[in-house]
Amino acid sequence: MKSQGRRPARVGEMIRMEVSTLLVCELKDPRIGLTTVTDVKMSPDLKQAKVYVSVLGGLEEKQRTLKGLNNAVAHIRHMIGARLRLRSTPELSFCYDPSIEYGARIEELIQKSKQPSQPTDE
Repeated sequence: MKSQGRRPARVGEMIRMEVSTLLVCELKDPRIGLTTVTDVKMSPDLKQAKVYVSVLGGLEEKQRTLKGLNNAVAHIRHMIGARLRLRSTPELSFCYDPSIEYGARIEELIQKSKQPSQPTDE
């Protein structure tokens, strides 16, 4: 996959910070749980942004949060347009990012492998 240039990466980082702030301070949707914006990938023409989020909770909580975010995408886009000085505000799409859970699982397996095995007395 082709890596992003400097400008798309910078704009993506600005959008990541703004969406994170909006999730904490502005959006009051009860469907949106504890959500972390992990990354934003921009198209080379800066017209589309794929926002990757990690959600604390089970499968139902993740689905509910993504549904809430996708329903609020127009409001979030409007708020980003008001805060950032861009020629055009990119179209946003929210995607679930399992990398934090994957990292936690790897860490758990590493810790488990470091523990000495308990001998069984039978």
